[in-house]
Amino acid sequence: MIVFDGGAVVVDTAATERRAKDLRRAVDALAPGPRRIVVNTHHHGDHVFGNSVFGDSAEVIAHERAVAEIEETGLALTRLWPDVDWGDIPLVTHTMTFTDRLDLRLGDRVAELHYVGPAHTTNDVVVWLPDERVLFTGDTVLSGCTPFTLMGSVSGTLEAMERLRGFDARVLVCGHGPVCGPEAIELTIEYTHWLRDLAEKGRRRGRTPLETAFEADPGPYAELIDPERIVGNLHRAYAELDGAEPGAPLDVLAAFEEMVEFNGGERPACLA
Repeated sequence: MIVFDGGAVVVDTAATERRAKDLRRAVDALAPGPRRIVVNTHHHGDHVFGNSVFGDSAEVIAHERAVAEIEETGLALTRLWPDVDWGDIPLVTHTMTFTDRLDLRLGDRVAELHYVGPAHTTNDVVVWLPDERVLFTGDTVLSGCTPFTLMGSVSGTLEAMERLRGFDARVLVCGHGPVCGPEAIELTIEYTHWLRDLAEKGRRRGRTPLETAFEADPGPYAELIDPERIVGNLHRAYAELDGAEPGAPLDVLAAFEEMVEFNGGERPACLA
């Protein structure tokens, strides 16, 4: 959250009603001013499902592509983990969208919203506080977690990381994982180059993305959370090698089932 005299900017909400309400109480305790601005860094449910708890008066901002993605995806995330207590999570229509950049004037503070996708998704937004040199990366950078480009772009991720490098951030607040420094950008770049090389070799050998994932040696990336994402990432890398445009739709559910197979038949843990 970004607190200012009139209220607060909340960068993404949460996946379940319970956790979103916990977030709202934390915001209310730190920002007594009445204004609430919710910025969604992309359309995934764990970042937008909790929008509604901030009330009808909240301004909800996202990239223009997020609106169509949310309408198409809906509550699909709940079907991947049906045992989670999601609560009442009505999808909220955004009150404002933008194309490339939007600056929020928050008293004497400025928060810059920049579109950097397609990378993690087609509609990735980062929030930059230039005076504090704090960058909210959404899921374009994940702290301690495996990058995920299935619904975005491998080449676009590398382009996005170059843009993020250019901010010269001191602190990164990532979409998942602990607050960190710019070293997480470098790790994302290194992983993405490794992934692309792996895809090129696997494709030349006639291996499927799943077969390539099983044969891969993750080396320094073995300790990252959610290693099964390599399968989805390889599907995106293969598609781009075959000429697909960045962000072009893929069969996400089929790729997810292969991620489960890679994970020994277990669905990735959901702690929502």
